[in-house]
Amino acid sequence: MPLAPSVPHTLAAGASHTSSAPSASSSTEKSAQTVSSVDWDTLRHNFPILCQQIHGQPLAYLDNAASSQKPNAVIESIDHYYRHDNANVHRGIYTLSERATQAYEATRDKVQAFINAAQREEIIFVRGTTEAINLVAQSFARPRLKPGDEILISAMEHHSNIVPWQMVCEQTGAQLRVVPINDNAEIVLADYRQLLNKNTRLVAVTHISNALGSINPVQEMIALAHQQGIPVLLDGAQAAPHLVVDVQALDCDFYAFSSHKIYGPTGIGVLYGKRSWLDAMPPYQGGGDMISSVSFEKTQYNVLPYKFEAGTPHIAGVVGFGTALDYVSDIGLDNIAAREQQLLNYATQALSPLEGLRIIGTAQHKASIISFVLEAAHPHDISTILDQQGVAIRAGHHCAMPVMERFKVPATARASLAFYNNEEDIDRLAEGIKEVNRIFAGV
Repeated sequence: MPLAPSVPHTLAAGASHTSSAPSASSSTEKSAQTVSSVDWDTLRHNFPILCQQIHGQPLAYLDNAASSQKPNAVIESIDHYYRHDNANVHRGIYTLSERATQAYEATRDKVQAFINAAQREEIIFVRGTTEAINLVAQSFARPRLKPGDEILISAMEHHSNIVPWQMVCEQTGAQLRVVPINDNAEIVLADYRQLLNKNTRLVAVTHISNALGSINPVQEMIALAHQQGIPVLLDGAQAAPHLVVDVQALDCDFYAFSSHKIYGPTGIGVLYGKRSWLDAMPPYQGGGDMISSVSFEKTQYNVLPYKFEAGTPHIAGVVGFGTALDYVSDIGLDNIAAREQQLLNYATQALSPLEGLRIIGTAQHKASIISFVLEAAHPHDISTILDQQGVAIRAGHHCAMPVMERFKVPATARASLAFYNNEEDIDRLAEGIKEVNRIFAGV
């Protein structure tokens, strides 16, 4: 299926916050630059889980904002590691350990290229976005905060970008301030400007909302914060799979994202931090591999990035993550963004006319997430009926309860799209919602 020649307007706003990152290899770079059309149907068959039936119906998986599915290449790379290279990293002077270490550290280089970090030492492996944010809260923010200081977040944050800051505020006497969002689910920049002040010690905002799909104007928000010397953390869990992220162009101080949303394994993620900040931060956890020497009197910490990577890491996860980054880079994030925008437009047109359906989150710049409510049925009922038809969506508060309060709904149903979805998946979603209406409202 041919692609649009450039990233459409909705995603272009997010893409304008970044510039293209170098690819992990010259072949990947060539592929991403020259592909003008992609056989999306063939790519769909790279994902074995999508080739099954649920309740006698082909699976239409529409919960990609929660976790994406894994291509054969990722599954096979993890299998290969366990069958051929399984050993601890950094510690063994023998072939298996050396191979494992090489594969592990190769992924760090791939991540550096994927987000265009200045140095590989700025790439810290963590369990996921949640741990990355907690690391910054406890290692960066907590030692610097005192009563009267402020941390600024937005009203559309995931709980992982709320609770760690609440905890550190309780520990230090600092205050959490919240930037409001409008009825379209867009950050109110005028209020953001007013909330930035001499007491603000950190801004922590999502790049793309998991519950609303809104793409935030993070480039402008970072610039405004930096004018007052305020560092900025971006929660990139939803952005990294869908947009080209260039941390140097963004000039963010920290960027956090997870492997499992980028077609890689669960239990592994990344904290990017500017080296000047990371060098000054104490370790988050103590143990093996984060030390250079230990005595009962004193411990000398290891150099970056290992200072923050205590204990045996999720080696197989890191190896699989590296393969996932290769896979995405071979397709090209610009291509992925264009395809997902096509699907978002198609889904919006398919769902909007349905009886009693209201979309929650109508930002001008939006990624491939549609949250909605239906007059006739609770989101849990919607999800249950759709599951009987082989359609998998999320229902609930999406770890964003303040968003639900803002829009005065108890929960939403959420369909989130990836490049391997197709128009048939969306048609089946729409037909399923019609069935919900027939059951609950007789229409």
